[in-house]
Amino acid sequence: MSPTQRDITSLIHHPYTPPDGFAAPQLGVFKASTVYFPTVADMRQREWKDKSAYTYGLHGTPTTYSLEERLSSLEGGAQCVLVPSGLAALATVALAVLHSGDEVLLPDNAYGPNKALAEGELRHYGITHQLYDPMSPQDLASKISPRTRLVWLEAPGSVSMEFPDLAEMVRVCQARGVLCALDNTWGAGLAFKPFDLLGDAPAPGERGSLAVDISAHALTKYPSGGGDVLMGSIITHDPGLHMTIKLCHMRLGLGVAANDAETVLRSLPSIALRYKAHDQTARALAAWWQAQPQCAQLLHPAFEGSPGHVHWRSVCERTPGTGLAAGLFSVMIDARYSQAQVDAFCDHLKLFKIGYSWGGPVSLVVPYDLGAMRQGWPAHLKRGTLVRFSTGLESVDDLILDLNQALQAHLPGL
Repeated sequence: MSPTQRDITSLIHHPYTPPDGFAAPQLGVFKASTVYFPTVADMRQREWKDKSAYTYGLHGTPTTYSLEERLSSLEGGAQCVLVPSGLAALATVALAVLHSGDEVLLPDNAYGPNKALAEGELRHYGITHQLYDPMSPQDLASKISPRTRLVWLEAPGSVSMEFPDLAEMVRVCQARGVLCALDNTWGAGLAFKPFDLLGDAPAPGERGSLAVDISAHALTKYPSGGGDVLMGSIITHDPGLHMTIKLCHMRLGLGVAANDAETVLRSLPSIALRYKAHDQTARALAAWWQAQPQCAQLLHPAFEGSPGHVHWRSVCERTPGTGLAAGLFSVMIDARYSQAQVDAFCDHLKLFKIGYSWGGPVSLVVPYDLGAMRQGWPAHLKRGTLVRFSTGLESVDDLILDLNQALQAHLPGL
């Protein structure tokens, strides 16, 4: 063997291993497809399902196991699986628990891609769906049938920001023995605990008497906080349900990149501080909008008069003045302004960038055609053009100046 060849082999099979005992603020990043086993016997006896060992990179590494455990603690769950996006979390839940002949119910204000999933792939698999009134537990109850296997909840609803009677919706599902899954991206484990809605659990992380069965979370938003990572999580409390989801997750071959997991791990310690900052900025901007004549209706759960405000208070503000409400709100621009005028207003903004998603450092704005998104125009919403704002971490005063200059340029007072 030539020296060159010997050197190459030694680089691959080098005997050095670093000493134990290293500790630092951030966890190590473990990248792996192949995982080594000391012996064949060890390989045969290892079990990845309970995180007691490692078998293959797709099934978990110290990096992903750590993120899963921290996210479970954040939301008050017991188990977590990671997926490549928030939508992947919704899809994995559906594929894990629904079968041909089953039915899923979604609120009419649900995240659009979740509706599209039901209308497309799920329908192709023989799974039907219905939309229910998100502000009516009675309507939800009336639509649950013997074929209903899963009910999706959103708090608040996507884009239009109505906060449902979440506790009563869960009671309806429990009474009928139907799984309920919550898109908890907005709450992020901070505004309320999805597995302890009444706050009566005996200890942190314990399941309360009123709890959802599944919490799906787009980690793309607040847990990441940088607008640069796509990831989702599925958190449960029941071991059997968790294993049903975990095995489906394995069979679908879903995994997340170690560097992306590291990025979320690095951001998690500051999530509460960032969430509160986004919340405070959103309330300041919402209050400013409420005073503008161009605003026909403010849609922000923490503001009195916004649809579902009383339900937000019951779940998120058990002690007055302590409730959290994220950094997202919508404004219904008076119907006397055209869509073209509203679009021009959005185009004229300098600090608010036009773009989907939220939870990052940059404020965002998107105008929506609400009529095309709903079965009919909701009675609790005034007519107009809906514009959704996601607050970043900029100065409140600078954001208000930006809003005002665009308002004066394209939406002058009537």
